[in-house]
Amino acid sequence: MKPLILPSLFALALAVPVSAAAPPYETPAPIAYMEDLSSGAVLYSKGADQRIPPASMAKMMTVYVAFDMIKRGELKLDQKFMVRPETWRQWHGPAAGSTMFLETGEQVSVKDLLHGIVTLSGNDACVVLAEGIAGTEASFVQRMNDAAKKLGLTNSHFGNSNGWPDEGVTYVSARDLAKLAKATIEEFPDLYKAFYSQADYTRTLSDGKTITQANRDPLLGRVSGADGLKTGHTEEAGYGFTGSAIQNGRRIVMVVSGLTSFNGRIEESVRFMDWGFKAWTSKPVVSKGKRVQTAEVQLGEESEVGLIAPRDIAVTLPGGAAANMKVSVVYNGPIKAPIRKGQHIADLVVTTPDTPPQTMPLVAEADVGEAGFFGRAWAGLMSIFA
Repeated sequence: MKPLILPSLFALALAVPVSAAAPPYETPAPIAYMEDLSSGAVLYSKGADQRIPPASMAKMMTVYVAFDMIKRGELKLDQKFMVRPETWRQWHGPAAGSTMFLETGEQVSVKDLLHGIVTLSGNDACVVLAEGIAGTEASFVQRMNDAAKKLGLTNSHFGNSNGWPDEGVTYVSARDLAKLAKATIEEFPDLYKAFYSQADYTRTLSDGKTITQANRDPLLGRVSGADGLKTGHTEEAGYGFTGSAIQNGRRIVMVVSGLTSFNGRIEESVRFMDWGFKAWTSKPVVSKGKRVQTAEVQLGEESEVGLIAPRDIAVTLPGGAAANMKVSVVYNGPIKAPIRKGQHIADLVVTTPDTPPQTMPLVAEADVGEAGFFGRAWAGLMSIFA
């Protein structure tokens, strides 16, 4: 059934006479993408769907799979995995790229491995975690690709757990990296907070010596509210970064790739994120818990269900001006019972003359159970006569 577009009660209240084009931005990055997660607005897109090598940004998917298993109770942070001699031989020394300096035969906790992946970008940590979870890295990579499919990452495929160059087997797109960042932030808020904003990480070796390594995230300490995610660099990929920051309740995710230097990545990442917050503004639309519309329910104890905002919803507009807005409620209807309270069953879509549609979820206000036998029979008769 086609989506139903219902005029919103807010459409007239939000219409204002001034419109403004999207603010201009020029980036030296061949690939760049920015999205305001608070509204779903795409603020910038340059080569966003082009398939590119992710380098260490692929580790975001390794972490996503681990976070998902922890949330499901299938993996524990204090669980320990051994560093196999074969893995150590492959992933130590200068030729192995970034490492957390794991030692052969060492028993390492999942918590430490995740810090080694997120903060230190350890290639060794990725493989040890992958082998510990799935037996082999190849088996773990299948989980990564399954997760990518579930998340709708249509331009991504993984051939290993750490983004090491593999002749094009591993690829992503900037839009997919932003989707992965969004899923990580929204599905695992506590784990995200615990792992993705550490400025550095210190570990103690078997001889008692300690090694402290800094997080390469170019936004940490430079942009207010920055709290993740992951850098990447290989000769093939250039310098890339997927980052996020939140200011005044407004969260932005950005991706840049193909930059030519370490310092260039820092400068452009800070400049790009700063533009996202300053050149655009957020306008409240619906407050959390407010009923926006009702939706027809099929074969339910009730004939309709309220559609409410699961969080404060805002629209993103060019800074310094407002825009004529049209607000619609969209869903595939009628919605079939049973329905759970809080279930995502519709979307609020905001369109303006100068920006792409911004889509935000609406959820069921209450549970709606299935109708009993007589209710279903009556609905059947009514459908026949209709």
